[in-house]
Amino acid sequence: MCQTIDVNTGEVVAVKGDAHLRSQTIGSCIVIAAFDKEKTNSGMAHIMLAGAAPANYKHKNKYALDAIEQMLVQMIQLGSAVKDITVSLVGAGNVLRKSDDNICQSNIDSVRAILNEKKIKINASVLGGFLRKSIFLDAKTGTINYTQGDSEKIQLWPA
Repeated sequence: MCQTIDVNTGEVVAVKGDAHLRSQTIGSCIVIAAFDKEKTNSGMAHIMLAGAAPANYKHKNKYALDAIEQMLVQMIQLGSAVKDITVSLVGAGNVLRKSDDNICQSNIDSVRAILNEKKIKINASVLGGFLRKSIFLDAKTGTINYTQGDSEKIQLWPA
């Protein structure tokens, strides 16, 4: 039977084969859904903040750099090569509708810069706006669906 794994804020999970990864009620955070088609490995990181965690911070995976690196480590341990991993991004919504909010854009800029530096291809993304989002990854096929607000699931990848 296929296992469903919830990935909450600051968590990173990588799996091989038949599982479903999901992250729900995403606001300003960004969730990265990663897939390696060659090895059928998948990963998900639920990032809360841009950049890297302070040196003595306990929950490092809340930060973009630390979470992305941890996700890659876990996927490499499952047999993936970084060059074979592609990602999709969901989140960064200004759900509180604050006119001076810069967290969302900081998260977007940070995640994109880190992925670019690591030469990881972004297949698709749904970022920004004002609605909460959720993301669902079928780890066996790499299919990614998402919701916005109260919408039904919408297929993001493959498009």
